[in-house]
Amino acid sequence: MTQVQKNNPLHGLSLESIVTALEAYYGWETLGQLITIRCFQSDPSVKSSLKFLRKTPWARTKVEELFLKTRFI
Repeated sequence: MTQVQKNNPLHGLSLESIVTALEAYYGWETLGQLITIRCFQSDPSVKSSLKFLRKTPWARTKVEELFLKTRFI
């Protein structure tokens, strides 16, 4: 298991820190354009985004992919 996590660039990062970093970098408006999900477009907040992303694996994957493409790591 250690081997798998060693190669995972998101290991040790919380979803909250990922969403917060993306929001700080892009802002909600641009984030809502890049990933078209309602929690980024209509009355966005970190709390509402986390609630949705934890329940929706495909949306969480898109957020994580954008985070990696933005090269915060």
